[in-house]
Amino acid sequence: MRVKGEPGKIHCSVLLDEVLRYLEPQDGKVYADGNLGMGGHSEAILERSGPGGTVIGFDWDRDALSLARKRLAGFGDRIQFVHDNFANLKMWLAKLKISAIDGLLLDLGLSSYQLDESGRGFSFQGSQPLDMRMDERGEVTAAHLVNTASQEELADIFYYYGEEKQARRIASFIIESRKEKEITRTDELVEIVQKAVPKKFRPKKIHVATKVFQGLRIAVNREFENLEKILVDGAALLNPGAVFCVISFHSIEDRLVKRAFNRDINLQVLTKRPVAPSSLECSENPRARSAKLRAAKKLRLDRGET
Repeated sequence: MRVKGEPGKIHCSVLLDEVLRYLEPQDGKVYADGNLGMGGHSEAILERSGPGGTVIGFDWDRDALSLARKRLAGFGDRIQFVHDNFANLKMWLAKLKISAIDGLLLDLGLSSYQLDESGRGFSFQGSQPLDMRMDERGEVTAAHLVNTASQEELADIFYYYGEEKQARRIASFIIESRKEKEITRTDELVEIVQKAVPKKFRPKKIHVATKVFQGLRIAVNREFENLEKILVDGAALLNPGAVFCVISFHSIEDRLVKRAFNRDINLQVLTKRPVAPSSLECSENPRARSAKLRAAKKLRLDRGET
């Protein structure tokens, strides 16, 4: 998960130096930040690409976008803010009359603000509404899935999106619990998961509900579908020599990125193996420990372009 500090404080962005090394921001170039978050990566890109470099910053979380606007206000019209998912980058570049960009960054996952302060149920700590929508304009909430999906559908969400080995048992406990009372809050779901998973099968390094929450969040926000779309569109939106960087925090996300980069004949993979945070960064920022960075460079024009 991306780590950004509390609003108003200095924010720490995962793998920042490594991202800058691959993107090599330059004056006059145009970059897209697909997950603006609290603005840490974009701030560094704008500083490195001054005085004329620009960034198009995407975030579908309205609150995060508002905080980023305040942080990056000093850059004026060098930063454009887009309240949308990065999957729609192609459409937005057309609207902005930009034919191609000189670098693309996707920092997948959640910000600390979303986890700790949004009140939308991303965290299993405390009691919050079981929402999990990154974009509050979305129609499907985690509560909706938990209370309406079939046992098989819930098990698939937990197993395929959360990689939860106890998926079927947890799903069955949810079905039984919701017969008595609608499940609407995070602590209610946590309690059900704790009852469902015997102590001998509980993970040692993470909370027992971590993977269930992860699976629900991915399903609610269609995260894999959005990632697959930008991985298909991405290379065609880059100028020759431009770099596509993706920071993932989930093994399935990383595999999707790896396969997409390897099969695209217009990309040269720059990271034979994913780049991981240093031990120092992980010690200062425990939420960065699962981050993996992959980068690829646009080699030439796509077929059919002139």
